[in-house]
Amino acid sequence: MRISTQAFFERNAAGMGRLQQKLFQVQQKIGAGSKFITPSQDPVAAARALGVSQSLAETSQYAASRSRAGQSLAMEETALQSATRVLQEVKALIVQAGNGTLTDADRATLGTALESQFAELLGVANSTDGNGQYLFAGFKGDAPPFVAQGATVAYNGDQGQRLVQVDVSRQMAVTDDGESVFRAVQGSAVRVPAAGAGNQGSGVFGGVNVTDGGNYELTFDTTATATAKATYTLRNADDGTVLASGDFTAGEPITAAGLSVRIDGAPVAGDVFTVGNAQQAGTDVFQAMRDLITALRVPATDAASLADVRNALGTANAKITNAHDNVLTVRSAVGSRLAELDSLDASGEWRNIVDQTYLSELQDLDYASALTEFAQRESNLRATQQTFARLQSIALFNYL
Repeated sequence: MRISTQAFFERNAAGMGRLQQKLFQVQQKIGAGSKFITPSQDPVAAARALGVSQSLAETSQYAASRSRAGQSLAMEETALQSATRVLQEVKALIVQAGNGTLTDADRATLGTALESQFAELLGVANSTDGNGQYLFAGFKGDAPPFVAQGATVAYNGDQGQRLVQVDVSRQMAVTDDGESVFRAVQGSAVRVPAAGAGNQGSGVFGGVNVTDGGNYELTFDTTATATAKATYTLRNADDGTVLASGDFTAGEPITAAGLSVRIDGAPVAGDVFTVGNAQQAGTDVFQAMRDLITALRVPATDAASLADVRNALGTANAKITNAHDNVLTVRSAVGSRLAELDSLDASGEWRNIVDQTYLSELQDLDYASALTEFAQRESNLRATQQTFARLQSIALFNYL
């Protein structure tokens, strides 16, 4: 078989071209640090690497979302901490106002101190997240949720909770609406005692204990005289059922149907005292503080007006206690969410390490093996080139 000179050159050039191409591919892999440069070089590994890369991108996005959620919740926790401190100070002022030796001026001074606490709590309720969004406004975060309107405070937000996708199957609320924080109580809230606005006697709540879920109304039918005691009637406030009635003795507990209540002083006919469900007694902490401030600024000129102040203090103490407990409950929920974020971060970091390891196995180059292959292919190409150079110089005339 005869091989023409042209065919000889073409076949050797093609062979050397293939060797050079393979050598160049190895050089590319070494330069890129990857087992493959194009998906066609390893379709299965390339497909798997793409899936793992997408998983890593999602993990990174969830981590960023958790970071933002953590910042928002940390700001809310700080605000709730401030609210807790303010309410604790209000409770201390209520106890101080109950001191029987205080004068009208002293109580008015405490009312002024409560005004400062009121303004501070209102500021806390209108806290922002640093980006112009109000923490406790629900979805209406672009405007202050609580606005003072005369003697009342209006809530202009809604009851929405902003949610953030913090993991594959977990959406987390990163805010709480102001309605549920500052105008709500827990189901376990203490019962609220209150004296009727038109009471004329000097009767004062001395102690209340409720063991069931009823609402009660205690009315006085007659006034004590030199020859007779005052009489009372205790009713179920929901349906008017009479639970107990009889002669009244100051300081002696009246007990019936899960209620034990003691009235000190001298109530008169027509005076009314109620012990009611906290949800129905008014759950707005700002209104409770306003009512207390007003009561402290009214001069106590006689036993009846002093009784009004003392009863107002008892009512305010129950309402502020319930508001304080509610803020603590919300704060506890925020703390639980922050703890969950920490747990999700740890899980995300572990998942990220696993994916990074698998991706490395799929595409990261084994430099020792690649350099060995490079040396072998370079040696093959050099040997081929040298062989071709020798063969092309052979001719019959060299042997004549």
